[in-house]
Amino acid sequence: MAALSRIMMVEDEPDIQSIAKMALEMVGGFKVEIASSGNQALEIVAALAPDLILLDVMMPGLDGPSTLKALRAEPATAAIPVVFMTAKAQPQEVAHFKELGALDVIAKPFDPMTLSNTIRDIWKAHYGN
Repeated sequence: MAALSRIMMVEDEPDIQSIAKMALEMVGGFKVEIASSGNQALEIVAALAPDLILLDVMMPGLDGPSTLKALRAEPATAAIPVVFMTAKAQPQEVAHFKELGALDVIAKPFDPMTLSNTIRDIWKAHYGN
């Protein structure tokens, strides 16, 4: 697996989009693209070819788990690692999201100053670089 540099964030809340994008780009040095819905993510993900997808669980229309299922159904996006972001981060919920195929779960609200390191730690735990 290549080094982590390009992240697509799928999030319907504009405030969370801008805080996370700024934190990941300025603190973490990542290139971040935003999709505001699961449907939009599915339309643009192949062209963006992100290394990782940060995926909100609760969104209108196509929610996070449904978006993940659709990503896994397409050969071009089936192997892209996904980390869920959610306020629902109880142990049984985290276990459920991992069963669905997520690498891990980041609880909301997150700390913008530590978000990049959290993502790097998750990446290293799975890919070692």
